[in-house]
Amino acid sequence: MDKVRRVSELLVQKYPDLFTGDFAKNKEALGGVATVSTKFLRNQIAGYITRLKSIHEEVKEEEEEASAE
Repeated sequence: MDKVRRVSELLVQKYPDLFTGDFAKNKEALGGVATVSTKFLRNQIAGYITRLKSIHEEVKEEEEEASAE
C-alpha cells in the first residue's frame, strides 16, 4: 500500500489537472501517463488518486464557503 500511495501522490503532483474524482476516468488517464504492470495495481492507484482528488475537492469547497461568509 505504501507504493500505491507514493506513486499516486507523485502522479497527482505531476499531473494535477489530468485526474478527477471519477475512478473510471482516472483509470484511463493513468494508462496514458504510466505503465502499470497489473490490472490490480492500476485499479489500486486509480482508486487512491480518486480518493485524493475527492478529498481535495471537498476541502476546496469548504474553503470557498468559509470565505463567502
